[in-house]
Amino acid sequence: MPSQIAKPPLNEGEIYIGLIGDATGEAYHLVLLPGDNDDATHQEQLEWAKSIGGDLPNRIEQAMLWANHRDQFQKDWYWSNETHHNDSSWAWCQTFVIGRQYDLSQRHELRARAVRRLPI
Repeated sequence: MPSQIAKPPLNEGEIYIGLIGDATGEAYHLVLLPGDNDDATHQEQLEWAKSIGGDLPNRIEQAMLWANHRDQFQKDWYWSNETHHNDSSWAWCQTFVIGRQYDLSQRHELRARAVRRLPI
């Protein structure tokens, strides 16, 4: 019988999103932090997330958030923590209206939601 991995303890207002594996095969728990940040540039949102002990979600994490927890987001655009591989002045974002991901100039002002990652 496979063993179960215990969910980590959560702080007030946090939501457990799930267990994710990265490209290297390492697994981690993903936790959505409470609160939303109003529109700001990509850099400002990265700094905001760090100031509350988190990070912006990556694109895979955003897809998981859209699939299972879209009710925790306003129907709006949210920055990810990923810059575009061909042009670092652009970054990826996700719409929580229809679930698509796009790349935009980092000067645009979009919403943000922070996550924290807990290694297993």
